[in-house]
Amino acid sequence: MGEILRGCGIRLPEPALDLLWAYHSLIREHNPELNLTRVRNFRRMVLLLYADALLPADLLELPSPLLDLGTGAGMPGIPLKIYRPRLEVLLAESRARRVAFLETAIARLGLEGIRVVPGRLTAAFETPVQGVITRAVEPIVDTLARIAGCLAQGGLAIFMKGPHGEAEIDAARRRFAEQYAPVEDRAYTIPGTSHARRLIVFRRLDAPFPERRARALGRNPAPALTSPQNPGFKELKKLLASRGIRKSGRALVAGEKPVREILARHPRLCRAWVGTPEMWPPENAVGLEWIRLAPPLFAELDRFGTRRGLLLIDVPPIAPWTPPEGFPRGASVLVPFQDPENVGAAVRSAAAWGANQIIFLQESAHPFHPKALRASAGTVLEIPLRSGPALAALPAELPLVVLSAEGEDLEAVAFPEAFGLLAGMEGPGLPGALRRRAVRIPIRPGVESLNAAAALAVALYEWRRRKG
Repeated sequence: MGEILRGCGIRLPEPALDLLWAYHSLIREHNPELNLTRVRNFRRMVLLLYADALLPADLLELPSPLLDLGTGAGMPGIPLKIYRPRLEVLLAESRARRVAFLETAIARLGLEGIRVVPGRLTAAFETPVQGVITRAVEPIVDTLARIAGCLAQGGLAIFMKGPHGEAEIDAARRRFAEQYAPVEDRAYTIPGTSHARRLIVFRRLDAPFPERRARALGRNPAPALTSPQNPGFKELKKLLASRGIRKSGRALVAGEKPVREILARHPRLCRAWVGTPEMWPPENAVGLEWIRLAPPLFAELDRFGTRRGLLLIDVPPIAPWTPPEGFPRGASVLVPFQDPENVGAAVRSAAAWGANQIIFLQESAHPFHPKALRASAGTVLEIPLRSGPALAALPAELPLVVLSAEGEDLEAVAFPEAFGLLAGMEGPGLPGALRRRAVRIPIRPGVESLNAAAALAVALYEWRRRKG
């Protein structure tokens, strides 16, 4: 064994080599019963199991304590402990029979500073560690999410991978841009074999959940709300309807991505983080008030079933618009939609194709209704918003492009330099005077009409296409 390892550049002192041999003997003894490894040839076991486990210790300085996630038969954790005796090691394993084997191996080998973490490890595991190492097969993004509760700020997540990993690294960069940064990507082979390996290392940028929770609790020591009759909860529940949003000037944002983006781009609008006691605020929400709700109460607010914390924000002022003001050069979108999802879809389309502003007519649902916010994907905060009169109060002389199921074909219509784009309400459509000016989007015969928000999106695209 020692000669094979020396051929890999790994030199173990005799006491350590004796321990590794004893560990190898235990694996041989229990393998028929527990199926600890499918590798049975001695030389291949030394190369593909033990040398493979030890090489990362020569490629980088291993942090301690080090959590071996998905350790299985104890690799790489036990060989690393033998090779680097001062290293404190935690072996995380979910399968009960292998947990028993690991406990037996630690006792038989007389190892200290190493222990087993039984059960499936999740983000709820909060024992602090400076490093995590794994050669498990799950995607990097899944592991980074799994260790969010235990890996310390500045700690290393070390992935022992095969030769391919670009897609996983890119996915992790996109998903955890503010939480983790890649700091090492080293390709190597196990000497004496054709097996290519890749050591990929991410560094933790933010604080782990327990620290963020402690800071948030320090600022918000009040207990969680448990009664549906609590006045604070009642006020939050009113924000599920347009009327409550208009009256309070506040709104609830749901969804991990919109919450994260609004916290980053519009911190002055953010007022409170709303969740259960088990939901922890993100790093940039720690300074906010933390409203903790009993799970049944939170479920009433979490209408989309995100099971993630909600963000309470101030609704920015929406300036009034009156017809004598007219329209600036380009497209202004007039929205009378009563369905909040149509409102959100209209906002997203207007932002995507470069409309100047959105004017919400009196009939419209509030653009910060939870469903509208979700449908807009946060773009409601990226485009000027105005509040206008009722649909029937729009004067006939306004330069409008009015969409309906009847009228002149949109392809034959010239867009004015400055105009308002208007689609009718769901169901009632348009008042008679406006309907007589309407243009239509040609669709297949037999299909009654387009959804109002979809028609608006098509018209905006056509306007932008002609502008080049």
